[in-house]
Amino acid sequence: MIYRHRLDVRFRDCDPMGHANNAVYLTYLEQARFAHWREVWGFDVERLPHDAPGVILARAEIDYRVPAKYGDVLEIRIGLERIGRTSFTYVYEVVDQNGQIVANARSVQVMYDYAAGKPVPMSEELKLKLGTPQ
Repeated sequence: MIYRHRLDVRFRDCDPMGHANNAVYLTYLEQARFAHWREVWGFDVERLPHDAPGVILARAEIDYRVPAKYGDVLEIRIGLERIGRTSFTYVYEVVDQNGQIVANARSVQVMYDYAAGKPVPMSEELKLKLGTPQ
């Protein structure tokens, strides 16, 4: 794993059964990704240079193992599975405060030029900052 991010399951995250709703897990993964990017390359949407490429989410998949509940403290563990020419793939473990795996996930991010409307190659500098695939 290349990064770990902790968060609390909020009341608003839960469905009427008291479980964290399945859709909120995408937000949990996003929070962890953005925290990782801020740490490794100073990523800040508010201060991106005008000509800097953005990052878009191209694919996400989640396997739910056990439900998370209101008040649980989750650790989102990110691993780097692959770095391609324009994209990179993360794998995740979502673990509760008891060490139980709540979910496993994978996402593919693409470097994207919004002005041109197309993917762009990742810089070698960014590849180094992200780390080495497992």
